Amino acid sequence: MTAGISSLLPSAQSGTGTSTASDSTQIAGNFSQFLTLLTTQLKNQNPLDPLDTNQFTQQLVQFASVEQQLKTNDRLASLLTASKSSAAATAAGLIGQTVTADGSTTSLEKGSAAWTLNAARAVPKASITITDAKGNVVATQTKALTSGAQRFTWDGRGSTGQLAADGRYTLKVQALDATGQTVSVDTKISGSISSVDVTGAEPVLTIGDRTVPLSGVQAIGAATSG
Repeated sequence: MTAGISSLLPSAQSGTGTSTASDSTQIAGNFSQFLTLLTTQLKNQNPLDPLDTNQFTQQLVQFASVEQQLKTNDRLASLLTASKSSAAATAAGLIGQTVTADGSTTSLEKGSAAWTLNAARAVPKASITITDAKGNVVATQTKALTSGAQRFTWDGRGSTGQLAADGRYTLKVQALDATGQTVSVDTKISGSISSVDVTGAEPVLTIGDRTVPLSGVQAIGAATSG
């Protein structure tokens, strides 16, 4: 009989990976069956050879642990649903707002593209390279950068002076300070949010023709000018 009781444990524990109605029904059924078998054994045990109560206690603890895990999974699922709904509501409120987000690629529209550069410290000479969607170098510039956030605007003109076609362009910065040490320069993009996609695990914002996850937003409002 003891072996029969022990055999119930694996089927009950197998439901700990997911939180579903079938899991709860299964653990309840197995627990009820376990108690029935336990009661029957206690009533019919041999007084000269009593059953091992420690084993029964351990099995009861295991069942209680599995049941608690199922309840915990249900609560976590509820919290995740509430959190996702809150994030979706927050993201929807950003439509029409100007935000600054992580990224080095933005759109050139009507001869203008802008990035926000954030230098760790002042740089007397920084090399700025702009490439098109195919990776071809379109323009290069050299300019000094101040410490902190500053706006960099490209007029869309390449090294030959010709106006580049509208599209997506990527900016790369190589910066050295007065001692020749490399300086870290973070690159961000700014733009108005036109739509929000809330179908995934995290809301995704559309800035021009680019998508950015909500977690990538660094600031809300106009970018810092410099």
